[in-house]
Amino acid sequence: MVSSLRGGAGCLRRGRIPDGAPARALAPPRARALNLLGFAGIAYRALGPALAHLDPEAAHRLAIAGLRRAPLPPAAPDDPILATTLWGRDFPNALGLAAGFDKHGEAPDACLALGFGHVEIGGVTPRPQPGNPRPRVFRLAEDRAVINRYGLNSDGLTVVAARLARRTRRGLVGANLGKNKDSLDEVADYVAGMRALGPHVDFAVINVSSPNTPGLRDLQGRVAMAGIVRAVAAARDATEPRPALLVKLAPDLDDAALADAAEVALECRLDGLVMGNTTVARPASLRSSARSETGGLSGAPLLAFSTGKLRDLYRLTGGRVPLVGCGGVASGADAYAKIRAGASLVQLYTALVYEGPGLVPRIKRELAALLRRDGFRSVAEAVGADHG
Repeated sequence: MVSSLRGGAGCLRRGRIPDGAPARALAPPRARALNLLGFAGIAYRALGPALAHLDPEAAHRLAIAGLRRAPLPPAAPDDPILATTLWGRDFPNALGLAAGFDKHGEAPDACLALGFGHVEIGGVTPRPQPGNPRPRVFRLAEDRAVINRYGLNSDGLTVVAARLARRTRRGLVGANLGKNKDSLDEVADYVAGMRALGPHVDFAVINVSSPNTPGLRDLQGRVAMAGIVRAVAAARDATEPRPALLVKLAPDLDDAALADAAEVALECRLDGLVMGNTTVARPASLRSSARSETGGLSGAPLLAFSTGKLRDLYRLTGGRVPLVGCGGVASGADAYAKIRAGASLVQLYTALVYEGPGLVPRIKRELAALLRRDGFRSVAEAVGADHG
């Protein structure tokens, strides 16, 4: 998946003074707080129309390169009503960047500086792998959606762990753990991911739901999932500092499979579940000429579908397992719907393709207004409100 934002962010290098001194060193505090988001917004507005015609994956790489070189001021303070506490960690706001944007852990701090309350990097596989042949990302502009079949292209654990180890920990960062396509021992792959990345992140997400790795979604079955979770949890318990452990599920699970996943989460005392990944379904409403491409569909068409699955998961777990709502979020109302359905945190990604970096502060403003309108004093008070 990719966005015009990513291409536009390639111009963030302009945020530096010609003699090489960082612009933030010379700017007053308030200006510094706005640098990254401001430059990203300017770049998006200036270059977005042209970049919409650039190969999506090339635009993605251009944006990551820009973010890696961008000034890194702290994000502007959030409205206190958006703050929440989960897994013993204080999130400045409940809105996060989903896995898939910063696949290789190259720019988590720059992504946080855009205003996200947390960032999930990855998926990361134990050994480097190239993923599927190109082209493998397709914009569905008429549908505000994307289809991708990346196939977990990854720099591998050694490289990504080294990147994370070099950063000064500030802000909340998670890692999405994957398995190699040709692996004969998926449990060992996920355990290796926890051992390598766990010490450097606040939460780790076992990815058993990408549609682009053959056989991966079969690991969502009750027996297979429980075996993986128990092994990874044991590795996590030996990790210091101890990250939270979650599993990411597909929105395509039927009722029985969803019930099995909920039972595993409860029995294994998972710290959370992410609902959900991309879908292999193709709604009849899709209009784009790319709608028949193979891969996982994300974006606006998933909103109602994935939120319904989230609501079911909250009911099946009795609200005892924290949920992360992902799929189709493009507004404060979308985020609020997932929170009321049972999400403690919300993630987005595809909407950045079409809205750019200004989407992040807009969603936060809208969400804060909706919480106050309905008399909630915090995000936590609104979690699961639709269940009475």
